[in-house]
Amino acid sequence: MRMQWSDLLTTKRYSHEREVDQEAGRSHFHKDHDRIIFSSAFRRLGRKTQVHPMALNDHIHTRLTHSMEVGSLGRSLGIRVGELIADQLPPWASAHDLGVIVQAACLAHDIGNPPFGHAGEYAIRDWFRRRADDSRFAELTEGERRDLQTFEGNAQGFRVVTRIENNLFDGGLRLTYPTLGTLLKYPWTAEYGGKKGKFSSFLAEAEILNALGRELGMIPQGENRWSRHPLAYLMEAADDICYAILDLEDAIELHLLSFDEVKPILLELCGDLEFDDEIFSTQASARRKISALRGKAMENMVNSVVSAFMANEDAILRGEYSGELLSDGDPMVRDGIARAKRIARERVFPDTRKAELEVGAYTTLGVLLDAFIEAVWEVHHQGGEELGYRSQKILNLMGIHAPTGEMSLYQRYMRALDFIGGMTDTYATYLARQIGGGIGL
Repeated sequence: MRMQWSDLLTTKRYSHEREVDQEAGRSHFHKDHDRIIFSSAFRRLGRKTQVHPMALNDHIHTRLTHSMEVGSLGRSLGIRVGELIADQLPPWASAHDLGVIVQAACLAHDIGNPPFGHAGEYAIRDWFRRRADDSRFAELTEGERRDLQTFEGNAQGFRVVTRIENNLFDGGLRLTYPTLGTLLKYPWTAEYGGKKGKFSSFLAEAEILNALGRELGMIPQGENRWSRHPLAYLMEAADDICYAILDLEDAIELHLLSFDEVKPILLELCGDLEFDDEIFSTQASARRKISALRGKAMENMVNSVVSAFMANEDAILRGEYSGELLSDGDPMVRDGIARAKRIARERVFPDTRKAELEVGAYTTLGVLLDAFIEAVWEVHHQGGEELGYRSQKILNLMGIHAPTGEMSLYQRYMRALDFIGGMTDTYATYLARQIGGGIGL
């Protein structure tokens, strides 16, 4: 069994709207790109943590700048691969269409991340796990409890673009199937998440996941589990390239690492340990020095990823490839990535200020979850009876995200997470302080 590009690049759109003709100067896939760019969920990424929470240095990456840079690399990867497989593409799709599909997916790849980045994900998971025996969750199924206890930004992102943003529970952003398929880094539900707990669809969106798999001709690998769309490997690689290089840049900006410590890693990623530039011997800032290496390193890593994709194309289309393109390409790139990740673990992630702010994120999200989950439980438990004053005010804050009468308890809890997960770092901190009366925050 082998996936076909004619299916993988369908122009069908996930929505309830009628099929529309392609506009002059803008393909179906360019529309996806534009819908993501102009969405409020994408704009809020500018106030969400990338690695370093609420950094005062304006040069440090946010989720927004990171996503834009990943999108730029993803576009290059998609075009390069598209040019090499041009004879396999359907008549309506060009190499540049592949580029914009990957770019759009890259722009949306972090759109479901909660405030405070990965610390926010851990805080939400831990809150639900510590309350596993709470009577408020007794009527949930095992799978529903699993969704809450393994809350995943990837799965929330899929929910945002297919349900929440723009057309609430009526198609979301109404993106094409290829863009949605490329966005699914882990096209399965939580029971297949493994030790790392990685998955891209909550049970609430399993029906959409399966519709995507069927429409795109992806290969089924179990109930609520599919092989990846081939272009998802390019999205993953673009993200990993940016993490490898730009996390090191941020560490230099924050004086956690020196340029001399980072330079050997970047030379390895460049594939040229002897590369030199006259700026290295000047008094130029570390920021300017690293920019001399960034472009060369990225070019070499893009070449490595494209080569690895083409070398594994048959396995990818058969749904049998389980590697990572950056690891299966140029050995120097593979080793450089490993060194970059190691120094980040040892020198960047243990940073004291970063740890302090992440602990604060637990407190902030704990206050919000206490308030909103209790209010949602009360409206479910009380039925038609009048709610308490506090719970009513909490639900009013949720606006259109407030659960309605016909929803199950699981669906109500997911609506609460939609609201909290969509907050920026600054708004979450502000609201928790207001709800908590300023105590301890």
